[in-house]
Amino acid sequence: MQHNKKVITLGLKSKLGAVFSSNLPKVYYELLFVGFSIMTGMSLSSSFLSLLADQLDPSGALVGMVVSAWFLSRIFMELPAGIISDRIGRRKLLVIGLGLAILGPVLCSQATHIYILIIGRSIWGMGTALYFMSNMALLMDILPVETRGSAIGMFQGIENIGSFIGAPVGALLATQFSFTKVFYFTIIFTLISFVVALRSNAMKDLTSNHESKHTLTFKQISGSLRNWSILIVCVCVLLRMLVIQGIFQTVLQLYLNKNMGLSVGDIGWVISMKVAGQIIFLLIAGYLSDKYGRKPVLAFGFGVGALSIISFILSKSFAGLLFSGFLGGVGEGLGITTLLALLTDIAPANARGGAVGLYRTFMDIGGFFGPIIFMILYTRFTPLTPFYVATAIILVNISMVLLTKTKPAS
Repeated sequence: MQHNKKVITLGLKSKLGAVFSSNLPKVYYELLFVGFSIMTGMSLSSSFLSLLADQLDPSGALVGMVVSAWFLSRIFMELPAGIISDRIGRRKLLVIGLGLAILGPVLCSQATHIYILIIGRSIWGMGTALYFMSNMALLMDILPVETRGSAIGMFQGIENIGSFIGAPVGALLATQFSFTKVFYFTIIFTLISFVVALRSNAMKDLTSNHESKHTLTFKQISGSLRNWSILIVCVCVLLRMLVIQGIFQTVLQLYLNKNMGLSVGDIGWVISMKVAGQIIFLLIAGYLSDKYGRKPVLAFGFGVGALSIISFILSKSFAGLLFSGFLGGVGEGLGITTLLALLTDIAPANARGGAVGLYRTFMDIGGFFGPIIFMILYTRFTPLTPFYVATAIILVNISMVLLTKTKPAS
């Protein structure tokens, strides 16, 4: 056991050393700053969003829709965004996305009715869909193959440090000001990202030198739908997002506040512990899946996620809830990159673009329906019902992962 830990540590150090010692272009670090800033701003409301929605709509009928609205526009944007970026350029689409990501929290800051909050979240989600797609495409353009996996893992890890910082800071700001006024700070963080991207000469030069000549076609997408293993992975990410958005982003905050008596500040720390676990295991998930295989790492990650949900039900102390949050982050960290890596392993090279587009669309569908479904379970039955259903869904996901074939179809 000690030998395995040493091997993992040395392997991780060598990969991180390769990233920092490699001559990465300046634009990588600009994108890193933009990503860190926007993720910090996005996460400021993570500890109280469903509580704000519940205040605006005491019946609880539309609380889930506030979280789901983030994904509604993304369902229809994921596939067209790739084609649009080929036509107008990565940087232009990234800047447009950041502009919409400013407009979203502006509307949320003025939310005196839940419908304004829903519209703001929908526009905000559309902006982030354009930003994240363009951001990933730019990274794939600039990163050398030998350090690409480690550099992207490091990139995502630092982005998530922004989420770790944002949750407790947002909770603190909410106690000092009000829920809606916290969105002003989100606007500042996003505006900084917008200005950096708009004025970056490195990004301008990059997009003029790396014009993509490939677009998604209906044949690619329909071909992915006919591949059973690809379809299983897409359904897995849909079910995974049902749980993440339905439980961790919606029901959990209400449960911790109304049933466990936690303040907004304490909820912020539980969310931050979840992000901490996610960051740590996001950084090593790629190495673990390379060494031990995608399916074992995914099954273990899903199992830890189920354990986290059960632990939330059983925990009676604040320390226990913090540990439950950390476990939830571990499960997410192991699943984020490993599930996508499994997809790229099994997708034929000529259908990989369509498979990724399909994967992200299924992901957004799960993110849209998760909060709505789990809020219905929360309000119509008992506060614990969503947790039991989520555990069952995770067990189904483990079974589905084990059914996938790891060799790409010919």
